[in-house]
Formats: sequence, C-alpha cells, structure tokens
Amino acid sequence: MTVEVREVAEGVYAYEQAPGGWCVSNAGIVVGGDGALVVDTLSTIPRARRLAEWVDKLAAGPGRTVVNTHFHGDHAFGNQVFPPGTRIIAHEDMRSAMVTTGLALTGLWPRVDWGEIELRPPNVTFRDRLTVHVGERRVELICVGPAHTDHDVVVWLPEERVLFAGDVVMSGVTPFALFGSVAGTLAALDRLAELEPEVVVGGHGPVAGPEVIDANRDYLRWVQRLAAEAADRRLTPLEAARRADLGAFAGLLDAERLVANLHRAHEELLGGHVRDAMEIFAELVAYNGGQLPTCLA
Repeated sequence: MTVEVREVAEGVYAYEQAPGGWCVSNAGIVVGGDGALVVDTLSTIPRARRLAEWVDKLAAGPGRTVVNTHFHGDHAFGNQVFPPGTRIIAHEDMRSAMVTTGLALTGLWPRVDWGEIELRPPNVTFRDRLTVHVGERRVELICVGPAHTDHDVVVWLPEERVLFAGDVVMSGVTPFALFGSVAGTLAALDRLAELEPEVVVGGHGPVAGPEVIDANRDYLRWVQRLAAEAADRRLTPLEAARRADLGAFAGLLDAERLVANLHRAHEELLGGHVRDAMEIFAELVAYNGGQLPTCLA
C-alpha cells in the first residue's frame, strides 16, 4: 500500500494513493481548529482505517465531516470507519445511487480484501452548491455533474486555490465516463478551469496543477472524434477501440476504459441508450486480452 500525504496548502492535505488505477483512489484532509473535513473515504476498510489514522494525527479537534464526491464505492465504502455523529455530505442523488448500487463493485474483483463493508450513506445532502466552514476556512461544494457520474461534486477552497476534483479529473489515469457523460465531463472541466485552481487533486493519480484539466479535455475530445469516425464507418465501440492508435494517451493507466467511453460518446452522438454496464465491462475484459483489468485495491 503506497500512500503519500502531501500538504498542498497550510492545513490542507492530499492523501495520494499510488499508482491510482482501478479502485486506488485519492482523498483529501482539510484541517480546522475544531476538527477536519475529509474528501472521500477510499475503497476498502483497511485503506480507510489508515486514512482515518492520518486524519486523527493531523486534526487538533474532534469534529469530523466527510464529503463524498460521488457514489462509487472506491470513494465511499470507507465512510463507516469515521465516528458515529460524523456529518457525511453528498449530492442528494448520490445517496439514492449508493443505496441502489450497494456492494456491486466488490463483485468485479472478488479477490480484493475489501473488509466487512457496511454501507453508510450521506446524512446531509444538497442540490447545487453548499458552503462548509472548517474552523475559519471556507470550503465550497459544487455540483458539476453530469460528468463522471450524474451528480459529481467537487470541493473547492477559494482562498487556497486548491481543488479536490473527484473523478471528474484523472491524473495519469484514463478518464471514465460510462456512468455519466463525455460531453458533460467536458462542460464540467470548462467550469473547473474557470475557477483557476493552482493545485488539482484528481480522484486518481498524482497531485497536479491546472494543466491536468487540459490533459483530460484533450483525451475526451479525442474520444468524441473516434466515436464520430466509428459511426461513419459503422464500427462498434469495441471495434473502434481495438483499431485506435492511443498515441499521446498510450501512457495512461487503464487504457481499456476507452471502450466504455466510446459507448457513452456513441450514445451521445446518435441517441439511444448505453448497454448494460456489466456487458460493457465484459468488452473491457475482451479489449484487455481476456484479462480482468488490474485492480490493486
């Protein structure tokens, strides 16, 4: 388990887990005199407990607030490790999505040591925007979905110019829009660029500067072009992905996500509905040479 805790501004920490691929996600810790706000809670109970230990080490006060950026288990399964009475904040649609989806993620990689997960949905929800104060520090929660999912929330510290972007931004990792929107993610990235952040903590991969927003936009615009070309040539998303030259994007982790992104871009281009997620995941496996995508959680 490779973890680096970086102080990216005074009292603001990026909890970075390497290498950042499937289910190896990042978190954030924002410290105030009365406690701490935690951005996302990781994928497994062992990983979440280590995060909680760091929060206890860094935070002077007993108060605990958790923000879940979206419903995927690698960002919310660890909610349960924080004390009873912890405020867990998320978009109102995240709560219902988390309950409906349950522990489905664990079934994709049954050999992972997930721990004894008990779903702990958010107990405070909002629709568009919410301001939270951590001591004297102002923290803005902004819904920018649909993007990675239908209801993504980013955590913005305007004074420090630090952005915790959840999975709307990936750093060195292939973006993934199957449960959201390729076009919506591009619109969300435009909004994030307008904030003019100096530090961007993506949902996966190394802490970066604002240039990572452009890198994500470049990839997703390429996906849109591939989808349009595939439609003209009547190729399926899997066929198009297999024929694609990854070029500048060859170094991104989890290249197989291209198949899912092309399904979503194809649906947005031509209308209709994306096929069942498990069927598409099977195509990711096929693209990956018949091997289950690597998950190091």
